[in-house]
Amino acid sequence: MVKLRMARILVSGASGPIGTALLPTLSANGAHITRLIRAESPSPAHEEQSIRWDPANPFVDDVLSGFDAVIHLAGESIVGRWTETKKKNIRDSRVMGTQHLAQALAQAKDKPQMFICSSAIGYYGNRGDEVLTEHSTPGSGFLPEVCQEWEAATRPAADAGIPTVRIRTGIVLSPRGGALGKMLPPFKMGVGGRIGDGQQWMSWIDVQDMVGAIHHILKSDLLNGPVNMVAPKPVTNAEFTQTLAGVLSRPAIFPVPAFAVKALFGEMGETVLLGSQRVEPTQLVSSGYPFRFRTLRASLENTLKS
Repeated sequence: MVKLRMARILVSGASGPIGTALLPTLSANGAHITRLIRAESPSPAHEEQSIRWDPANPFVDDVLSGFDAVIHLAGESIVGRWTETKKKNIRDSRVMGTQHLAQALAQAKDKPQMFICSSAIGYYGNRGDEVLTEHSTPGSGFLPEVCQEWEAATRPAADAGIPTVRIRTGIVLSPRGGALGKMLPPFKMGVGGRIGDGQQWMSWIDVQDMVGAIHHILKSDLLNGPVNMVAPKPVTNAEFTQTLAGVLSRPAIFPVPAFAVKALFGEMGETVLLGSQRVEPTQLVSSGYPFRFRTLRASLENTLKS
């Protein structure tokens, strides 16, 4: 359990959609934020302190000692055609970066009370209509393999006695880009539609619940290991697209055939856009997290109201 008031919290990936939403809420609760930023990144125009790192190399000295919590959100985007170079960047940014961070925390003189590390529901692979919980087995293929290695890279921290939570994140609905940001232009123009047959399951979470669930994890003694960061009611792609179009008062009559997705995006399209993961947030629900947005329509109406 981490008491946020006066807590020192280290955050990587702070400039992404999740980090951008999370940091102000941590600061508002009295936490002192330090950003973990890549060595080549420009200095952030923020009041928070920063530590520079190279995910490909171990940390030097004991620079990570004294933090109350570490939240690791950084990683190469999976969007784009998966060339061998892209795959290597995806894997290395997650696995090597996490391993070096976990090792440094394990060796720190003053270890954190909690380590929260990103993962993804890509861990489960393409599973059709199967209901998936944190106890479900991993899938097969590039993305599940990366997620397994990513989670395994946290082991040095866990073995050192640091409570370690691996958050398996679904599709985060945010007004600041991400998957929803890429979907909005065609849907606003009235040329959106389902992808493939639309029967693949999409497990989503509102960014406000993503932030709220991270706060819940920080303040709870009940959660450890994998935690599915998804809303309680996943939907099929057909339902998602119809709901999005309805909220925008636009039609959704232009489906994208599966063959076109595969031709345009290759393995990424087949895995991410056509793959199906029907995931339940078993750990969050059993630990008492009160979801603010339990239905897709409520989330989209709130996100798009501006």
